[in-house]
Amino acid sequence: MSSTLFRTKKVEQSILDTEEPEHALKKSLSALDLTVFGVGVIIGTGIFVLTGTVAKNNAGPAVALAFVAAGVACALAALCYAEFASTVPVAGSAYTFSYASLGELPAWIIGWDLVLEFALGTAVVAVGWSGYIQSLMDNAGWEMPAALGSREGSDVFGFDILAAALVLVLTVILVLGMKLSARITSLVVAIKVTVVLVVIIAGAFLIKGENYDPFIPKEKPVEAGSSLDSPLIQLMFGWAPSNFGVMGIFTAASVVFFAFIGFDVVATAAEETRNPQRDMPRGILGSLLICTTLYVLVSIVVTGMQHYSRLSVDAPLADAFKATGHPWYAGFISFGAAVGLTTVCMILLLGQTRVFFAMSRDGLLPRFFSRVHPRFKTPHRPTILLGVVIAILAGFTPLTELAALVNIGTLFAFVVVAIGVIILRRTRPDLPRAFRTPWVPVIPILSVCASLWLMINLPAETWVRFGIWMAAGFVLYFLYGRTHSRLAQGEETKPEQTL
Repeated sequence: MSSTLFRTKKVEQSILDTEEPEHALKKSLSALDLTVFGVGVIIGTGIFVLTGTVAKNNAGPAVALAFVAAGVACALAALCYAEFASTVPVAGSAYTFSYASLGELPAWIIGWDLVLEFALGTAVVAVGWSGYIQSLMDNAGWEMPAALGSREGSDVFGFDILAAALVLVLTVILVLGMKLSARITSLVVAIKVTVVLVVIIAGAFLIKGENYDPFIPKEKPVEAGSSLDSPLIQLMFGWAPSNFGVMGIFTAASVVFFAFIGFDVVATAAEETRNPQRDMPRGILGSLLICTTLYVLVSIVVTGMQHYSRLSVDAPLADAFKATGHPWYAGFISFGAAVGLTTVCMILLLGQTRVFFAMSRDGLLPRFFSRVHPRFKTPHRPTILLGVVIAILAGFTPLTELAALVNIGTLFAFVVVAIGVIILRRTRPDLPRAFRTPWVPVIPILSVCASLWLMINLPAETWVRFGIWMAAGFVLYFLYGRTHSRLAQGEETKPEQTL
């Protein structure tokens, strides 16, 4: 039985499957498209919200160093993703990589994990987008009825029609084709980056040097807790991390790391890239470098404009401009945030459907979902199904407490990909690799350690919820996936099928 659980899918077979006419996605993306997609999904709530939270509660002005540390941790994972994406240019990201290196059961585990990560991520971002839109409407004197708006902090039960509508509109765009969605993303990302650059440039003239004193505030220990709300590391070792000081920087890094989530989604579009071996590494690493630079600059500006102890947790950038006598920037920033979150939502939905599509094509999920649209060459069936489900989630469910599940799912994927790089280097050294992760196995091992460290800093209740979801996945695999997978049935794509 163990041999069937860890049977691997040959890389050559994975690539050959993509050439079957009825399962083939249209190749239309360039390195620029991939970089834009990466920037589009990474820059979102992190740059508009997390900066104030971690500066005020964890690191002070040294939040800039926390962003650097988090960026380094992401870069380690990105190097591993870049090698896999250029070696196995197939839809599915970490799921496909795991199938080629670790085996079917690990591939199912990571695929099921990614379904959770992308679904909840899309819904959470849609609800956040709805909040920004409602804020803009309030500024214009229009008030959304409580029964049709966001429920956070409200006693009125309602349906967030804006969040649901956003998901449904983006679903239609993704069904119509990647090139259309890439063009829309390029336009929206241009608007979003312009807003961020204006904030950096305008804010630079409002910096006061005394706000940086002290740059690294004096260390302040945090009370250890014993409930499930506490980070897992506290329950494991009875140790609570410190806020501020040097340790506060690392604590902040474990929080702002999640502002970088998204570069891994670029890898899910490998199959729709014209030259994936060359362009995938450029798209992944390029988008990460751009976003790290913007994050560091924004954090330096906002902590220089207003003392970290007085920063707003909800809207630090907008409120910092208000505090310096420039309130009109608040609406400008809210507009940029709303525009930016649109692309984040779309690309997370894109990643979700591509993982589902790849698992269906392998037989681990019903093959019905692996057929592409005859005209648009997009996986329209899983896109429509998941779009409707996520729209309902976004409309009815306040997902704030579940957002941490997105983080643990992402980090788990990082661990699996890093391990997979080491294994595939040993088992298939003959494979052509347009990009090779340097210093293997050192870089992948460092990536695993960094991801595990951040995972154990998440609340214990997040681990419990994650365990429940994965247990449900095990049941589904043994009831369906194990017996219906193409490897179990001995199916292989014949060369003549690709003609």
